[in-house]
Amino acid sequence: MPAFVSIRNLRKSYGTFEALRGIDLEIEKGEVVCVVGPSGSGKSTLIRCINRLESFSKESEIRVDDIAVVPGRTLAKVRAEVGMVFQSFNLFPHLTVRENVMLAPRRVRGTSRADAASQADRLLARVGISEQADKYPEYLSGGQQQRVAIARALAMEPQVMLFDEPTSALDPEMVGEVLDVMRDLAGTGVTMIVVTHEMGFAAQVADRVIFMDGGEVIETGPPGQVLSAPREPRTKNFLSAVLNH
Repeated sequence: MPAFVSIRNLRKSYGTFEALRGIDLEIEKGEVVCVVGPSGSGKSTLIRCINRLESFSKESEIRVDDIAVVPGRTLAKVRAEVGMVFQSFNLFPHLTVRENVMLAPRRVRGTSRADAASQADRLLARVGISEQADKYPEYLSGGQQQRVAIARALAMEPQVMLFDEPTSALDPEMVGEVLDVMRDLAGTGVTMIVVTHEMGFAAQVADRVIFMDGGEVIETGPPGQVLSAPREPRTKNFLSAVLNH
């Protein structure tokens, strides 16, 4: 049986700069994978390629649930299975919190207003902000807005959740509340690929940690091995710089 997310020879260039250099990766259904590494190592580009927010070279292949990630009709099918949470919350300021969560199911799936509202309320309770449902995003803290963004991504009932440094734009005291929601989510069996600099979170929650540098996967393995006993010098250097910071 093929891996749930399969990446073969993934290459991506911006002009003469090669951001991704032939990455091969397989992620199983229900697996929680944390991607770590220095800035500019290609982590965000990697996950943005999975739902083709970034195009990639013709010789590369990505499949999600055995569906090829290529332009055209199948891309909408892939994107319906893939939820994404960004560094910036990207909420619609003119819609209430509940309306932000309702929007995609109503537009994409044709869900009735009543069903979408009921699902939104369920998801807002799940991420711990039911009481904010009728407010507009500007009246919420950064941590609350990011929790709305997670609820909004979950509203499409995705098979895979991609997180692109979801806590990096938050004040330190708000980081914990978002990580708590992600911890709970990891326990539900949804496949998660998380680009993060939160090493404690990766150690606790990940089934596997991937260390990237220079557009390549340098090391991959269980968190106890990669984060506590790395084999590669580049991984050791990165972790000693991060953990001693």
